[in-house]
Amino acid sequence: MKPEDRSFLEGLFKAAVAAADPEKALAAYLPAPPRGRTIVIGAGKGAAQLAAALERLWPGPLEGVVVTRYGYGCATSQIRVIEAAHPVPDEAGQAASAALFDTVAGLTSDDLVIALMCGGGSSLLPAPPGDLTLEDEAALNRALLASGAPISVMNAIRKQVSRIKGGRLAAACHPARVVSLIVSDVPGDDPAQVASGPTVPDWTSREDARRLVETWRIALPPRVAAWLTADQGLAPLPDAPCFQGHEVRVIASARLSLEAAANRAQAEGVPAMILSDAIEGESRDVALVHAAIAREVATRGRPFARPVVILSGGETTVTLKGHGRGGRNSEFLLSFALATEGLELSALAADTDGIDGSEDNAGAFADGTTAARLRAQGRSPADMLANNDAYSAFAVLDELFVPGPTGTNVNDFRAVLIR
Repeated sequence: MKPEDRSFLEGLFKAAVAAADPEKALAAYLPAPPRGRTIVIGAGKGAAQLAAALERLWPGPLEGVVVTRYGYGCATSQIRVIEAAHPVPDEAGQAASAALFDTVAGLTSDDLVIALMCGGGSSLLPAPPGDLTLEDEAALNRALLASGAPISVMNAIRKQVSRIKGGRLAAACHPARVVSLIVSDVPGDDPAQVASGPTVPDWTSREDARRLVETWRIALPPRVAAWLTADQGLAPLPDAPCFQGHEVRVIASARLSLEAAANRAQAEGVPAMILSDAIEGESRDVALVHAAIAREVATRGRPFARPVVILSGGETTVTLKGHGRGGRNSEFLLSFALATEGLELSALAADTDGIDGSEDNAGAFADGTTAARLRAQGRSPADMLANNDAYSAFAVLDELFVPGPTGTNVNDFRAVLIR
């Protein structure tokens, strides 16, 4: 890839992340201080940075707990930061869930709870219900991640196998008022979907979850499947009295970040077109649609004239069939590279939290020569894609994108540059 194209694409990513900067995002949405205590709770890959920003902005004393992924913490002075495992939960996450419940115990109607929620919170807050164990919840997460189901489906099921998700944490705050400040990483920006909604209830039922399991043919662990047939531990519904007076505010999202990236491109003289901020589907298939659009632009100058950068966001999924290393963005890009071989274009696909799945990269770069360069290294790009081994493919070419944790999370970022 030409250095100037790589620099341009990386600059767009930075603009997208900057638009979701925690302090900037929080400043416009803070509630008025209460008569009583201000308690802070939160979870997600950017929760520590949100907590630190809140400490700088808040006019009075704060106390509380937020949970983030290992390696994603930062210094705070009043709010405790706990690190736990993602994407498969561990004992530290289970202890963190207990700490959140302890933090909101015994509050009064004079107190205010500020909930800082962002992507990744589902895995960080295991709280198995009934006689289920942490291993049961971890097995559920593994099954969901391997299924290829969209995030909305995964979260609908997770909410029914938890003591903390689906508004249950907010219910535990009663009678204190809860203001949830949400950094959305889900297509459509439904706040009840972010982190499986610990403080935002929805109307999803146990029956809905069972139907989704059947529709998506998800191989649930037997003990979890049995729990879903029971009628105990149901989530409170949005009209429950304990939620009266609560507020929910989406403070950052993929839409705002894509618009910031588009503005950055246009300032550099390249028109930008945003396809959508809510694209879902199998990563390799979504890549083929993007590739078809890019090929039409590159060869026929339609539906957009050159030069142009095509932007999109959302959250794709990967159905695991092989045993390689990768993530949804690198898999998208390898499929895209195969479908656009020989074209004069450059592309970046990356997760705005800085980590693509469980590896150390956010995503990768590719251009019209990627597939040919892999073959020159003795690798078959088609075989690597079939083996879900996109990380290894881009590692061979030294085209992994490794910005490190960004402190925020507004889902996937994709940019295709056609000069």
